[in-house]
Amino acid sequence: MRIASLGSGSKGNATLVQYRNTTLLIDNGFSLRSFSRRLDRFDIDPGAIDALLLTHEHGDHSSGVQRLCATYSIPLWTAVGTARAVLSPEFEYRRLVAGQPVSIGDIEVLPVTVPHDANEPLQFVFRQSDNGKRLGVLTDTGHITRHIVEAFSRLDGLLLEFNYDVEMLASGPYPQSLKQRVGGDHGHLSNEQSLELLRRVDTTSLNCLIAAHISQKNNAASIVDRLIRQLEYVPAPVLADQDVGFDWISID
Repeated sequence: MRIASLGSGSKGNATLVQYRNTTLLIDNGFSLRSFSRRLDRFDIDPGAIDALLLTHEHGDHSSGVQRLCATYSIPLWTAVGTARAVLSPEFEYRRLVAGQPVSIGDIEVLPVTVPHDANEPLQFVFRQSDNGKRLGVLTDTGHITRHIVEAFSRLDGLLLEFNYDVEMLASGPYPQSLKQRVGGDHGHLSNEQSLELLRRVDTTSLNCLIAAHISQKNNAASIVDRLIRQLEYVPAPVLADQDVGFDWISID
């Protein structure tokens, strides 16, 4: 299994997960033109994407989803609450329910409920259909729950949100209401919260760690990299970028 990103951050998110003949797309917060331009470097035809999994309705994850799926006949999978919030009433989709895995081609998808200020937000754990290698994707989460610790333990790969530095958010340019939203229990994960998750989960099989959704105004990649490298038993991180995401990374 392997993972790549077309861009990660508050200006747009789209992530690819691929195994054997199956290609999944998580979210699309980009226009059709921008998405196509970003996808070109991966040599993938949009029509070859087997499914798009939509985590929640916020624009940096959903704004380009409906048009992309309609243009290239990509099946859309999402929760009922998310669909009601963002999709046209007549748009057809396939329902995801937290805790109920679904098989899409060669990949099993486990939707995981998370605390975020959206209608029915989900994040995902992916498992290869044959040898059980597991990859987690966890962003847009306000705080760590026991359920999240259980779901994201014993992974081979993990893409994890490191959204903000507490001091930078407090002193940064956001209005107070937005600071409270981002730093609240249904906002995003701070560097400290994500580090705490890594301390609590079982990382014995983790060979790939990607730090994602790093705020351009309230965080810095250099801070995230330094903090993660201080942890024991955690691989050196790959840092996802807003403009280019990251290229294919194999989950061995």
